[in-house]
Amino acid sequence: MCDGGGSEAAARRSAPRPAEGPAVDPIALEPVDDVVVTMLMDNSYDGLMTDVGPARRAPLGRLPTVPAPHFEERRTYPGLIAEHGFSALVTVRRGERTHTLLFDTGVSPDGVGLNAERLEVDAGAIEAVVLSHGHVDHTGGFIGLARMRRGRPPPLTVHPLVWSRRRFVTPGGPPWELPTLSRSALEGEGFTVIERRQPSLLLDGAVLITGEVDRTTDFERGLPFHEAHRNGRWEPDPLIVDEQALVVQVRGRGLVVLTGCGHAGAVNIARHALRLTGTDRLHAMLGGFHLTGPAFEPIIEPTVNAFAELAPDVLVPAHCTGWKAQNRFAADLSDAFIPNAVGTTYTFSAG
Repeated sequence: MCDGGGSEAAARRSAPRPAEGPAVDPIALEPVDDVVVTMLMDNSYDGLMTDVGPARRAPLGRLPTVPAPHFEERRTYPGLIAEHGFSALVTVRRGERTHTLLFDTGVSPDGVGLNAERLEVDAGAIEAVVLSHGHVDHTGGFIGLARMRRGRPPPLTVHPLVWSRRRFVTPGGPPWELPTLSRSALEGEGFTVIERRQPSLLLDGAVLITGEVDRTTDFERGLPFHEAHRNGRWEPDPLIVDEQALVVQVRGRGLVVLTGCGHAGAVNIARHALRLTGTDRLHAMLGGFHLTGPAFEPIIEPTVNAFAELAPDVLVPAHCTGWKAQNRFAADLSDAFIPNAVGTTYTFSAG
């Protein structure tokens, strides 16, 4: 979840620490010829936004209409739903073979499902679901997913801590406990749950799920006022260890990295993906960078500077990145920055 409260001091109460267990260096991530990322859910939708670079938009006029009896035509263009949540459809192609997975499911029970239907997504092609972490704005859309598929659910890949009870406790305010994802409920619906702390290769070795991310920067220190219920009591949980990212290597271009909220730190995630794969080129990075609110505004500067050094070809800071950080990325990395919107499809092809 993305909470903007707190102070810089609170954000610094927890020191970085490496992921538990051995890292596998490098992981043999198979290069792909194409990867297509379709944003099924994000915080904004703009029906008038134009195509740019690898981004193809979903304008109002290209989407289906819905019944609306108060219009003469009895129909109208609803566009797409935007909410404080994140979900992306990822399709990779290597030669004649393609594979598709869903990364996160948004926050509302049916938002992702409705958007997928309006975008005419083939839900039956989804071979796996991956959760970036356990917060409700990334795990809320399973009802819509089940309705989309109308068949046996695909395997679900998660970190073991995704089931944790969590809450925010801000100074002077009451505790706010988040909804807790239910493993038994998902298994009851037919999902086969795969838990991994370490990196995982999916879809014929073409997609890497990072598992726990090494915390190596001195400024990305987690989420203040965030707690988890463990061993019968509430404990500080600023690091959100279950945060993981999705990585694809595009032949001749470099890595495409997709994040959920980026609680592990956007720079940590990018560097971790490069180290895991033994690759020296970050082609594109998309998703939530979690730089919104007073606790995180002080680290916008070092984050932007770090990405300037990484020099990605495409940078799409979405979801919980925040408008101040997006403005800085747009100003300092103008050649790479692309604003996101629900329904946008990004295509990255081999060089």
